[in-house]
Amino acid sequence: MDDSAVARSEPEYPQHWEADILLRDGGTARIRPITPADAGRLVEFYEQVSDQSKYFRFFAPYPRLSDKDVRRFTHHDFVNRVGLAVVVRDRFIATVRYDRIDHDGRPSETGTDAEVAFLVQDAHQGRGVASALLEHIAAVAQERGIRRFQAEVLPENRKMVKVFTDAGYVQRRSFADGVVHLEFDLEPTAASLAVMRAREHRAEARSVQRLLTPRSVAVIGASRRPQTVGRALLRDLLTGFAGDERPVHAVNRNAPPGTELDGLPVHRSILDVPGPVDLAVIAVPASAVPEAVAECGAHGVQGLVVVSAGYAETGPEGRDRQRALVRQARAAGMRVIGPNAFGLISTDPERPLNASLAPVLPARGGFGVFCQSGAIGVALLEAAHRRGLGISSFASVGNRADVSGNDFLQYWAEDPATDVVLLYLESFGNPRKFTRIARRLAQAKPVVVVKGARHTGSLPPGHAVPATATGLKDATVDALFQQAGVTRVETITELYDTGELLALQPLPPGDRVAVIGNSDSLGLLTHDACLSAGLRPRTPVDLTTAATGENFRIALDTALGDPGVDAVIAVAIPPIGTSAHDFMGGRLTGPDDPELGSDDPEIAAALLDAGERARAAGKPLLLAHLALTDLPGRLRPGGIPAYPAPERAVRALAHAVHYADWRHRMAAAEETARVPELDRIDEAGARALVEAALSTRAAVAARTQPGGARITLPDADAAALLARYGVDVSPTLPAPDEESAVRAAATLGYPVALKATAPHLRHRPDLGSVRLDLTGEPGLRRAHQELDALLGGAAGAELVVQRLAPRGVDTVIGATVDPAVGAILSFGLAGAPAELLGDVAHRLVPATDQDVASLVREVRAAPLLFGWRGAEAVDTDALEEVLLRVSRLVDDLPEVASVDLEPVVVAPHGLAILGARVRIAPLPVRSDLGPRAMSTL
Repeated sequence: MDDSAVARSEPEYPQHWEADILLRDGGTARIRPITPADAGRLVEFYEQVSDQSKYFRFFAPYPRLSDKDVRRFTHHDFVNRVGLAVVVRDRFIATVRYDRIDHDGRPSETGTDAEVAFLVQDAHQGRGVASALLEHIAAVAQERGIRRFQAEVLPENRKMVKVFTDAGYVQRRSFADGVVHLEFDLEPTAASLAVMRAREHRAEARSVQRLLTPRSVAVIGASRRPQTVGRALLRDLLTGFAGDERPVHAVNRNAPPGTELDGLPVHRSILDVPGPVDLAVIAVPASAVPEAVAECGAHGVQGLVVVSAGYAETGPEGRDRQRALVRQARAAGMRVIGPNAFGLISTDPERPLNASLAPVLPARGGFGVFCQSGAIGVALLEAAHRRGLGISSFASVGNRADVSGNDFLQYWAEDPATDVVLLYLESFGNPRKFTRIARRLAQAKPVVVVKGARHTGSLPPGHAVPATATGLKDATVDALFQQAGVTRVETITELYDTGELLALQPLPPGDRVAVIGNSDSLGLLTHDACLSAGLRPRTPVDLTTAATGENFRIALDTALGDPGVDAVIAVAIPPIGTSAHDFMGGRLTGPDDPELGSDDPEIAAALLDAGERARAAGKPLLLAHLALTDLPGRLRPGGIPAYPAPERAVRALAHAVHYADWRHRMAAAEETARVPELDRIDEAGARALVEAALSTRAAVAARTQPGGARITLPDADAAALLARYGVDVSPTLPAPDEESAVRAAATLGYPVALKATAPHLRHRPDLGSVRLDLTGEPGLRRAHQELDALLGGAAGAELVVQRLAPRGVDTVIGATVDPAVGAILSFGLAGAPAELLGDVAHRLVPATDQDVASLVREVRAAPLLFGWRGAEAVDTDALEEVLLRVSRLVDDLPEVASVDLEPVVVAPHGLAILGARVRIAPLPVRSDLGPRAMSTL
């Protein structure tokens, strides 16, 4: 046989099985299939395994691998025999293998069982290597038609038994002949997904912790020129970090021997640095970065902050350099902040770190801050400093090629020093994962976000974002934030306004607000702002401009003790009688006055006393003031937020009210919310309809068209699919001519409607394309003639006859699968509210009974459903049931790309669905349900 024939007989390498993973200690590794080229690596790996581990693997002493063994363990067909390895710095640290077997345990090419076995180097045991391998080999096996793994383990091998038993799969266990026999199904379960995500959480949190708490740091690119980036980074690092126990090292390949910078010797290479280096900050040209990264990997560095620019923000070539940088770093076990990063800060008093371009380490405090832009990072740090707010940790990650906001959310969830998380986001790398992590975090700590590119939808150059997430609609982002409990604000000012209140004051138990102060006008402005924000303010209490601190104290005590008050806003202006020099710090008396502050110590003292009582009562207290520029400083030690405009105070309070309400609903939902069991669900029948539709010639042809393979089902097929989930669409019969219309009406029964269904006329009654209340044949014939003449022919207008629906409120129900986020359920009122005003509410699927109830009530036009102006309320129970059924449909059948029901006429008793459109597409890939793997953008 010639070489070309041999080459053709080699199984195709499954490239898509390769994946970067995070281990339990925060280090990185790569999982990939084992090939014949790995023979040397396998032998070297086996030599590093202890005799005990070899015994556990082979149940007998097995000091070395024979040539036959090496061939067996490196030659796979990637179907019936598969081997995977975990690789760090191009060396194996663990392997796993499965062999397909039949029911009798013999090798098979058709069986659905496989025998699986692991081997992990002793030095890497306890890092979660075997658990990660199990997830990946299970996914591979499922792809190849294997449904169950079997494993035999010695009882003494407790670590491996624990790997299997802790995985969360449905399993069976037996003991015979001194061996534990395990069998477990590979279908993911709620328990296995929970285990996987818990491990993901621990690994990602630990990887960020390693970056923030290095024992030693090196600056690669530290220059003798004071104004360079590398020199600035070195100076910043030396603030609070350097010492014998936490050394800082300067590295510059071009430095002459004996060079010192800021009292530190300069090394030509990080390989020359004595002792370990945990974190390297790289500030060299992009062309020199690969060599620096390689040397960092060889020296055992754990993480990189790459400040260097010249990557994806410069175009396709730069994007290739960025991907190569991440691959190179992960292969050596390192994580990357950046490239094009501003840097990383931790204010831990025992281990402070300023690996950034910020010249001063921020004050210690409870804010965890993340952003993607260096310029915004500067603004966030400056705003915190100006307000006197402290930060626990800060990251500005630039192109976000590796470490992302999701990683920091995982860390902050565990960090006791972080009370509130503040984010500036311009893009999402993994929106599904963000929603899941943020939802868990927000149940314990507030998450406040400014989302850039709200209206343009454009992405900053260089951001590592999958194609599916580049066109994320803002309404989708709103739904994502809302369901995850994330507070969305518009500006950086509002970010800190809201964050400060959430950090310093109790969450409000409700939306009832007392407004108390010494200015009637300022109180009225605050009252009006509360109403506009959806709060319920009481009539302001005006203490008059002559009010003393004691007057404030009495009024605040009264409000805080009132069970009908949930929050108190104090409003204050300088008392009447303030001298011209004192008022506004003398700014009205001339530019030469030295004082620029204004204050009222009595009011400050009263507020500070009230602040203690407010905390005891569990009610937030905040101040809106005018011209009292020094008063916020007096209140800061007491944790009372002060705002120089009532609108800012009210916006912050409204955000706190909504967040507290979400927390309350989430706590209640854990006990009461459910996805109800519904009758008339035929999932198998619906799936058969979808598979048949996707196998048609039209569907196959659609896959080659621009925009993908989505196809629209014919109306009859759409109605049949929906009926399998108990969603009944009112039947229609074609009426291309008068006689057909008369026969259709006789079949359906009068009264009927005659309407056009051509795409350009659908749902356009404003064009006169609908005739209602047709109670007999004469009226029907006359209506048909009118529409035929008006619309240019009955055939072109695609006229149909439909039984008349009961009168009610016209609504719209939709479900759309967003490739980045998943299925989204939508609801609104038909016509102008939804189309012109955008009055549509959204929820992520699967929706619970409480989700759909709040969805119906969230739209601004919802009062029309509940008896507005004396009208009879409609059947919202029936409406909510349809929403649940549509949610269940798109959740069960991911091939259903969209469902549109319009109009859904909701009557006082029951409803009628008069139109439906369903689009389907081949099964999308769900990356969030597979084994743990790092992004490879």
